Amino acid sequence: MYVCLCKGITDNQIKDAVCGGATTLRKVRNQLGAMSQCGKCAMLTKEIVEDTLAQQHYDATESVFYAVN
Repeated sequence: MYVCLCKGITDNQIKDAVCGGATTLRKVRNQLGAMSQCGKCAMLTKEIVEDTLAQQHYDATESVFYAVN
């Protein structure tokens, strides 16, 4: 879905940027140009960045836990 209509940026592009190392809003803005015009996409962009980082953390720690029989 489109998040930033001014720049035509989608949620998948934001997720890909975060997975590629853009772990802050500033880095996402610098890499994609989101939030650089009207700013209406800032809240949703922030939510996507936080959710993606949380998912990465979950994926990284998921293998640490195991079932004890």
